[in-house]
Amino acid sequence: MAEFLVTADECQPVRHVEIVDQRRVVFVCAIWITGFDVPSCSTIYLDKPMKNHTLMQTIARANRVWKDKQNGLIVDYVGVFRNLQKALAIYGAPQDGGGPGDTPIHDKSELVRQLREAIATTTSFCLERKVNPAAIRDARGFEREKLKDDAVAALVVDDETRAQYLNLATAVGALFKSLLPDASAFEFSPVCNVFKVVAEKIRSELPVVDISAVMGEVEALLNKSIAADGYVMPPVSNDPARYIDLSQIDFEALKAQFEKGRKAVEVQKLRARIAVKLAQMVKLNRTRIDFLAEFQKMIDEYNAGSSNAETFFTKLMAFTKKLNAEEKRGIAENLAEEELVIFDLLTKPEVALTELETADVKKVAKALLAKLKQEKLVLDWRKQQTTRAMVFVTIQDILNELPRAYSKELYEAKCDVVYQHFHEAYLGQGRSVYGLN
Repeated sequence: MAEFLVTADECQPVRHVEIVDQRRVVFVCAIWITGFDVPSCSTIYLDKPMKNHTLMQTIARANRVWKDKQNGLIVDYVGVFRNLQKALAIYGAPQDGGGPGDTPIHDKSELVRQLREAIATTTSFCLERKVNPAAIRDARGFEREKLKDDAVAALVVDDETRAQYLNLATAVGALFKSLLPDASAFEFSPVCNVFKVVAEKIRSELPVVDISAVMGEVEALLNKSIAADGYVMPPVSNDPARYIDLSQIDFEALKAQFEKGRKAVEVQKLRARIAVKLAQMVKLNRTRIDFLAEFQKMIDEYNAGSSNAETFFTKLMAFTKKLNAEEKRGIAENLAEEELVIFDLLTKPEVALTELETADVKKVAKALLAKLKQEKLVLDWRKQQTTRAMVFVTIQDILNELPRAYSKELYEAKCDVVYQHFHEAYLGQGRSVYGLN
């Protein structure tokens, strides 16, 4: 009996047939060998002679791309391999100019070699950061938990280190899974489990929220021209579990925990909480994009080594207080969240206004929101030219009440930006990014 690996490729299926039940093993005589495609198939056992086109199609059943599948396994009971080289010469010639030695078929020992090499690379990466996978593997009880926590702290010191480790651990895990259930896999099981457990601990306890995607989305909105069926921001969830209340943070307790704990871990925890909250705040009010830019700058400086963990943590705490103040600004301005957005769109960038003129702008913002929600934002209003025009004319009429500080050019620009806000945020009939109202 011989075992061979088939590298997953990007070839298109001949025909896809869905298997809707939970079959794990299928015995095939003929029809399902050729013209049949199940990308999840990972192992094929051959017990009858084959050659040429039939042999190639059979092997191809296992080399389809599927989720995290790395390869397929061919178990040869009857010596089909002697016909394989001839079939490959006819039907499997390299299309990218590769040499005659290039083949998608490898002995299973090649997978063992790749896994051994990946483990060595990952181990070396960890040792360079004073993380000893062998020590974690051999430890027990509380000592093992302590070593795992120390490893997490060392591997999340910055975004690059975190990403490199998770990529390495993922590669090791994929190769190890591909080798199973071969007996040779058990040699590597303990150390592979260490890499897996540490990676899972990083992902579960210290999830990173990528604010660059939010920044790109908002910047695209700011530059986007208004179209009949333009972008609509998704509604903000009403699930309380998705909201982060930064005002509930005990800063003294947080600082004490930072001083006595693993500083890199505490930094990443606070950063994650801020990122989630900031993403929510920007989706509600895109004029807050400056906060995103400031936050990203702090992260970049930390990752570049311009600031250490202590400095970064101090900056994050100060930034959290700024976000708390921003979130409460609507109360101070006597404006609801939806009214505050319109007010910000009308006054940012800064417009020189007296206290009385500022009060007039607030009145305009409130009147505009009430008028549009009560009369103009009907179901699917964005799809009809007449309803879109009615909304825009209403905006023009009410913004005409803005103070004299707004020149004709500024007035026209504000009409456009406010219309774009309603076009993006309000679907009609009380539905908007602010929920049902």
